[in-house]
Amino acid sequence: MTWDVLGHEWAADLLAEHAARGQERHAYLFTGPAGIGRRTLALRFAQALNCPAAEPSAAAPGQPCRTCNTCQRIERMQHADLLVVQADQEGGVLKVDQIRTLLHHLSLAPYAARYKIGLLLRFQEAHPSAANALLKTLEEPTSRVILLLTADSPEALLPTIVSRCEVLRLRPMPVDRLQAHLQQGTLPQTGGLDAEQAARLAHLAGGRPGRAVQLIENPQLVARHQEWVREGLRLMGDNRRSRFAAAARVAEDRETLRQALLAWSSLWRDVLLCAAQADSPVAQGSHPLALTNPTLTNTDEEATIRQAAARIGLTAAHTALQALEKARQMQEANANPRLLAEVTLLDWPHV
Repeated sequence: MTWDVLGHEWAADLLAEHAARGQERHAYLFTGPAGIGRRTLALRFAQALNCPAAEPSAAAPGQPCRTCNTCQRIERMQHADLLVVQADQEGGVLKVDQIRTLLHHLSLAPYAARYKIGLLLRFQEAHPSAANALLKTLEEPTSRVILLLTADSPEALLPTIVSRCEVLRLRPMPVDRLQAHLQQGTLPQTGGLDAEQAARLAHLAGGRPGRAVQLIENPQLVARHQEWVREGLRLMGDNRRSRFAAAARVAEDRETLRQALLAWSSLWRDVLLCAAQADSPVAQGSHPLALTNPTLTNTDEEATIRQAAARIGLTAAHTALQALEKARQMQEANANPRLLAEVTLLDWPHV
């Protein structure tokens, strides 16, 4: 049976070879945007390390059966030798006490498996003291213990953490390929979608299979995302008073602000792509921000986005997108939400 990780076959092959040859590293870091398959790949590797059928001496080394009790419990993240640590909610904070508890459990011998595995999800949310608490284990790894970390990007973590891990950078798959999988029903819990719905979701997911599944399971997320995108387009042409009012609305709670910033980041990415495509051939060959053949996320608003891009220009669009990415990082660092929303919106160029 294959690892069944769409778009990351190269990573599955690499990890399977490590498990098959008994050449596992003591720590791995899986990076990429949320919904790309970081956790799924980490769990498959955990299965490959501990499934009896995947042992180096077995008939299919490095290939977990995914049907035995060990594989099933790891899949559900309920295995005694799989310790999962993450912030209480997405966008929250991973605390030092959680790391200390994890390290205590990892100091014990495995109960039933070959390896004790610590799975640290969304590690970019770790408090600095939590990240530092993990360093000693990374520097002096314990035998029969493997750490698997997931994060948005290596740059979001301490360099000392990254340097002690085998880093696997995961990338979104082409949108048309994800669309084909959505139509064929090869993704879990998706069934087969019609071509129009599959194309729409593939673009909104940005080539991320996990995000596509999430959007299918929660249609309200699609509707809310589109509302924020339309709000963002409107705010580009609004005055300061209107932007202040919008900032007050989005800053009412942490999750609302997080979702708004995510939606607006996708909007400004689309604006940047359209502005780059509209640039002159000379600029496309020389400007470091110039891109060709863009794949837009918010295709429902493509006409309005292209109009905005023509007025805003490449450099201003890039500046706005960078500011949004910084705002998302500052929110994770618990910046004042109202002030963060106001500064973000007031700095947008006026269309």
